[in-house]
Amino acid sequence: MGGTRLGMRWVEGMSADNVKGLLLALSSSLFIGASFIVKKKGLKKAGASGIRAGAGGYSYLLEPLWWAGMTAMIVGEIANFAAYAFAPAILVTPLGALSIIISAVLAHIILREKLHIFGILGCILCVVGSTSIVLHAPPERDIESVAEVWNLATEPAFLLYAGVVLAAAFVLIFYFVPQYGQTYIMVYIGVCSLVGSLSVMSVKALGIALKLTFSGMNQLVYPQTWVFLLLVVACIITQMNYLNKALDTFNTAVVSPIYYTMFTSLTILASVIMFKDWDRQDPTQIVTEMCGFVTILSGTFLLHKTKDLVDGAPPNLPIRLPKHADEDGYTTEGIPLKSAADGIPLRSPRATESFRST
Repeated sequence: MGGTRLGMRWVEGMSADNVKGLLLALSSSLFIGASFIVKKKGLKKAGASGIRAGAGGYSYLLEPLWWAGMTAMIVGEIANFAAYAFAPAILVTPLGALSIIISAVLAHIILREKLHIFGILGCILCVVGSTSIVLHAPPERDIESVAEVWNLATEPAFLLYAGVVLAAAFVLIFYFVPQYGQTYIMVYIGVCSLVGSLSVMSVKALGIALKLTFSGMNQLVYPQTWVFLLLVVACIITQMNYLNKALDTFNTAVVSPIYYTMFTSLTILASVIMFKDWDRQDPTQIVTEMCGFVTILSGTFLLHKTKDLVDGAPPNLPIRLPKHADEDGYTTEGIPLKSAADGIPLRSPRATESFRST
């Protein structure tokens, strides 16, 4: 009873819109976390009979399992889309930590990608950090038209941010992806995260427009609504393309937390610049939110580093995990990581042998 009353007081302390956004964000994470695993199973099956997505192939488009995962992701993204219409990005985005936990646990069970005990601790830290952010999230900004959102998006500060993000994304796509995409996990994920921060701002703008339209104030007559729609489509297509490459090339339990960390960091930065979230908070709330975010980063770091503790390898020596066959006879790709000593990608002896045998 005491726990129930505490939960009720916590919910009562949040605005109605924030509660709606919280519930939608939680359901979104459940679907998206599971979709990572289902999609990877589909990618592996498609790669066994055609050109892998990581090598530029699109045979996964003919694989029903991949489409099942994509359907789950679409449902999750729709819930996420709706969440941004009700709550600020600084509340919605960090709750993606739940999808990390789901994907890491399912990867351990289904894909046989080992989750170390410190990885479990990392999952717990993600939950604690997310809870801290939720409890101190700012209320949603009152916006009466999509034109108001457009004015926020065209202020000099956000235009500068968008310009830097697009320039960095183009450099990654046209220079680093062809040379280093198959070797360094940060290349594919960097593209996804940079473009993703802009897509969230566009999704939030479009969500606000639709929410206002359904409430009786038609926003479809404004050209800005359709511009935001085009930006959403372009950004999501780019994200999905490079996320597929990352999932097909690297270990799911590592892709998920690193993608989450970069994507969330850039999205919070973009939201603070565009919607000025911190203008509606006192310093204590801001510091608490940042502490929560650092806690989440600590959790994702643990999830990342504990992948180095498999196969008896020293914990301070990053390796490329060996390929191993799963229950369906398909292989799981290892994770190329850089040596802390000289920056050269390393492979364990078994990984090298497996690589040469292919």
